[in-house]
Amino acid sequence: MSELESRYDIFEPGDLTALVCVEQPDPQQKIVQHLTSMDYKVHTGLFAEDVSLKIRSHPYDVVFIDENFGGLPVSQNPVLAEVIQLPTSQRRNQFIILIGNTVMTNDEMSAFIFSVDLVFNVGDLANLKPVLRRGVTRQREFYHAFKDNLKTLGVA
Repeated sequence: MSELESRYDIFEPGDLTALVCVEQPDPQQKIVQHLTSMDYKVHTGLFAEDVSLKIRSHPYDVVFIDENFGGLPVSQNPVLAEVIQLPTSQRRNQFIILIGNTVMTNDEMSAFIFSVDLVFNVGDLANLKPVLRRGVTRQREFYHAFKDNLKTLGVA
């Protein structure tokens, strides 16, 4: 089994950015490979305090959260709790994915219940690219008019 890696790419303005909070080495490595092939710059979060600092210091485009991060049940997930508390101005510009063994990929009701944009089953990692592209595109289209109005009002 491969070891868990800490990854900290250098971000430039305009880069697509991702934070991967997955503690199992194999899924983490596959997610990072998919994101890298999609031109995302990637950071990994290995423990709750590290993730909290990263989330507050950079508005990542995509955030992957392991449903059992820190060995805790999803109801006590510290990363999920941190993301839910983000200001809406930051949150609406991020695509949050809850990944695990107990969720069904693209289950919109589960995504709503967990206050994330997408739920993704680890068993579907081979299909991550098309699912992520479709989800990010849907979110961009959904918020497009709203963000345009904010710009027009001078709020964003």
